Amino acid sequence: MTIQRILPASRYSEAVIVNGLIFCAGMVPDTRSTDTTLQTEDVLAQVDALLAQCGSDKTKLVDTTIYLADMADYAAMNLAWDNWVAPGHAPARVTVEAKLADPQWKVEIKIIAAQ
Repeated sequence: MTIQRILPASRYSEAVIVNGLIFCAGMVPDTRSTDTTLQTEDVLAQVDALLAQCGSDKTKLVDTTIYLADMADYAAMNLAWDNWVAPGHAPARVTVEAKLADPQWKVEIKIIAAQ
């Protein structure tokens, strides 16, 4: 079995590829916008870029965990998600409320995809 680490750092790798699956680290917004939809769009653009670097794309999503700082932002997050997810290729998904590491972040997304 081969394990490939993408953009490894001392604490974590942005992605780890093993047995044809891509396990991505939680991704948070680069933008400092206070708008949940914009933060989600920013994170999903990062997901697209990382999957491309790993030889995959959003049509190969298997599982997604979405962390929201406040469940009141569920509809705003889903606006971005619904526009982004590939029709007919929606992954298994869970959305939970969680205290995120940076109080300015409204969303963090963790995905698993096929290569």
